[in-house]
Amino acid sequence: QVQLVESGGGSVQAGGSLSVSCAASGYIYSTTYCMAWFRQAPGKQREGVAAISRGGGTTAYGDSVKGRFTVSRDNGKNILYLQMNSLGPEDTAMYFCAARVCFTTQAPLNPNEYKYWGQGIQVTVSS
Repeated sequence: QVQLVESGGGSVQAGGSLSVSCAASGYIYSTTYCMAWFRQAPGKQREGVAAISRGGGTTAYGDSVKGRFTVSRDNGKNILYLQMNSLGPEDTAMYFCAARVCFTTQAPLNPNEYKYWGQGIQVTVSS
């Protein structure tokens, strides 16, 4: 059973930076899983933030975070990262990491395609 645990996050003022991490366990081979970050604000649908292919060579970003957020992964440590810069109040949400088995270099941003999910971690940006 794959388990995902997010850490980091917290509160920051607008214009600041934060990073979140996701530690994965239960993998047989981490390089068979693509991973992604999603977020959900109260009253809103879950939104794709960033995704990364199983080898890390392909990334995808939601339009609202392009140029500000960077996704990366360390397959040796089974950790997924999200570096968030130039944060604004609109980035306030619960952030979730997710994983699924992938057989290509794609990095999907559709939450319906992911099987494994973390519990989420809060990111709050004040103006």
